[in-house]
Amino acid sequence: MTWLTDPVAWWFSPFAESGIMRDALLGSLFTVVASSIVGTWVVLRGLTFLGDALAQGVLPGIAIAWALSVNPQIGAIVAAFVMVSGVNIIRATSPLPDDVSLGILCVGFLSLAVVLMSARGGFGDLNRFLFGSITAVNQEGIIRSGIFAVISILFVTIGHRALSMATFDPAQAKIAGFSPRLAHFALLTMTALTVVNSFETVGSLLVFAFLIAPPTTASLLVKSVPRIIALSIILGAFAAVVGLLISYHSRTAAGATMALASVSIFFLGLLTHNFRLRSFAA
Repeated sequence: MTWLTDPVAWWFSPFAESGIMRDALLGSLFTVVASSIVGTWVVLRGLTFLGDALAQGVLPGIAIAWALSVNPQIGAIVAAFVMVSGVNIIRATSPLPDDVSLGILCVGFLSLAVVLMSARGGFGDLNRFLFGSITAVNQEGIIRSGIFAVISILFVTIGHRALSMATFDPAQAKIAGFSPRLAHFALLTMTALTVVNSFETVGSLLVFAFLIAPPTTASLLVKSVPRIIALSIILGAFAAVVGLLISYHSRTAAGATMALASVSIFFLGLLTHNFRLRSFAA
């Protein structure tokens, strides 16, 4: 109960005394901004499985880059675009729904990554790529995350109308001169880039929690898209702070603890949503 009995020592001292914690917090907050913005549209368009599939889809590229001693970011970007292109090709050339094509590609890409890493004896590195190392984030990673957060803000600002119409009224979007298919591809691309940007901090799998949980929670509590995005960022930031502090005081894995905090907030939001429905019904 130190967080209540001695709040200064529990909540503020770790960030005041540790540069590592400050860097981890900054990197996490930038990740939250980007993932909340993109994740809101992923949730609203019913593409939640997409984030998980892309998180696993980048792993073969990372594995190949690691084996060739190339920057893993480059391999992740290439693999992400291959994954996005594969989804669109299957979607355009078969009657299969999106979740089927995503499931097939997801299993195939993850299996390929494990085979490549096991052949090189790199399971330790695979674990780092999956679950991240937020407490080891450097200035370069923070700057990169900050730049991508700005790109995400520009993306949602410039593309808000096209995304809204393509999501809620595709027929009207075509009349207005927007291409729902292009909007879908742009969202796939931004989702892939979000995963690529985040795999070295919270990890390529755990970024799924930040991409989906805060926007889903926010969508239960507010209705307009701008409010969902804003509340999602607030909830994600709170989960990042709480997760980092619990990790610091309890010596648990930082990335996984932040993800768990994010999912826990979702269940609290779900309880709040159900309580409000029952109150209105009464």
